[in-house]
Amino acid sequence: MSFLGNLNGQQALREHRKGNYEKALELYHKAFQQGMRKPALLKSYAALLVRRNYFEDALEVLKIADRVPGLSEADKNEILINYAIVLWKKGHLSHAMDLLKQRLQQSKNGLLYSVAGYLAIESGNKEEALSLNKEALEYDDTDPIFLDNMAQTLLRLFEDKQQARVYFERALQYKPAAIDTNYFLGLMDLEAGDKESARKKLKTALKGKFSPLNYATPERIDEALKVLEQDA
Repeated sequence: MSFLGNLNGQQALREHRKGNYEKALELYHKAFQQGMRKPALLKSYAALLVRRNYFEDALEVLKIADRVPGLSEADKNEILINYAIVLWKKGHLSHAMDLLKQRLQQSKNGLLYSVAGYLAIESGNKEEALSLNKEALEYDDTDPIFLDNMAQTLLRLFEDKQQARVYFERALQYKPAAIDTNYFLGLMDLEAGDKESARKKLKTALKGKFSPLNYATPERIDEALKVLEQDA
């Protein structure tokens, strides 16, 4: 462990928290090469790499983070979650799901439920997604991510728009700026002919900070807005 590496890592973390992501990545990289090994700094670096879609770099950091002595259970969960996301993005969704489900058997955790629930939807396994996201809501029925995951399960896998909308609207009450929730509700409003409401929700979604765990992308939202303007 390097004092200088961890010191520069703290500077990177400050830039990260301010939203200066490219500057933060530059400083994290330098600090990592200098021997930055504090768990909190490694976790933050890996999380930012994942968010910015630098999956190979994230994998390198996560492997080292996982070997750092004295990790707390929370540390281990965060490392595993980001590792699972990297596995998914590299085409190993089944392995990612196995790791998350094994950890959930050992430790009930909100972050684990949120990621496992979403990846279950991505897997296309209808019954597993429904069961896992029901379990998440039993754990916390006010969590907007759990509510959104259930809504996406019902919409994307079961094509039940009516029930999906109920969960999306509940999710929006707890997290009004949620990207996916606004995107899907915006599409529903557009289909129902409520163009003003659709436009508002889609533009709210477009302002969000996107991550690999968002179904909605800027491109998908832009496409929906183009359809809306064409129909105006």
